[in-house]
Amino acid sequence: LLHRSLLAIRAHVLYVFVLTTPCCCYCCPRQVSPHEFMQAVMSTSKRRFTINTQSDPVEFWSWLLNTLHLELTGGKPKKQSIITSTFQGELEVTTLAGTGKGKAATASDDVVERIPFMLMGLELPPTPLFKDAMEKNIIPQVPIFQCLAKFDGETISDDIRAGRRKFRVTRLPNYLALQFKRFTKNNFFIEKNPTLVTFPVKSLELKEALPVPVGPDGVTPVPSKFDLIANVVHEGKAGQQTGTAPYRAHIHRGVEKAWYEVHDLVVIDVLPQMVALSEAYFQVYQCQQQQPAPKMAKQKSAAAVAAAGKGGAQQQQGNQ
Repeated sequence: LLHRSLLAIRAHVLYVFVLTTPCCCYCCPRQVSPHEFMQAVMSTSKRRFTINTQSDPVEFWSWLLNTLHLELTGGKPKKQSIITSTFQGELEVTTLAGTGKGKAATASDDVVERIPFMLMGLELPPTPLFKDAMEKNIIPQVPIFQCLAKFDGETISDDIRAGRRKFRVTRLPNYLALQFKRFTKNNFFIEKNPTLVTFPVKSLELKEALPVPVGPDGVTPVPSKFDLIANVVHEGKAGQQTGTAPYRAHIHRGVEKAWYEVHDLVVIDVLPQMVALSEAYFQVYQCQQQQPAPKMAKQKSAAAVAAAGKGGAQQQQGNQ
């Protein structure tokens, strides 16, 4: 039914993520076949994502979550939905004064903004230019904590347009999506960074790499231990992000407490140690202790309207 498409498998994985999260009502359907899901994806995306052609998983992730969110909120992107309460976090971005081509270029003080995110992009160290004694390219390894240090609020990231910026996480989502930026494109070709990222399959403690935001009481840190539940690997060469089959997916089935490797229609069980040795491109982590999500009322009562008049505007601005 799914021909030879890992995109369909990734779609099935993401649909499982959505269906396993808390639902706002009890009457919604809980079972949808992967084929029906992909037919809906093809129709809604106007064949941007098809069954017989692979696409970039990061592009598909962004499109899927944004499309579901807009459908649930009636086309209002700033309104809360189960998608934002499950996958959305918040960053504090500080742009140093006099840098970039935006507001900070002419500002006398640093510009501080808070922006929502549903995907964190992690930078990889440059590939070594020299070869080892056996005339083979050296493939470096870097711990994931070193990549996450970008969001510690102190590390400065340089960008010609955006300027010199610092990032700090102010709200963690229940499901954390990470992308390792392996591809760089110039006017002539696309280059792939083969750096291996070492990461724990269970109990990824974020406070070892960045300051963890505090809870509603202003003192207690929020839960910051995450378990890996999905891992997409890119095995092709540079420039093979789409088309043939450069992607493999590792999926954790919580009921069985087992890992499976999916490559097209081939599904095999795999050890967690092998998952940790893969050339990860895209990952999804689940928080061990679910953080409280915003409540979604079906109808606005008089008390809810009065509460929204007092503090709802500030809360919504912080969630955006």
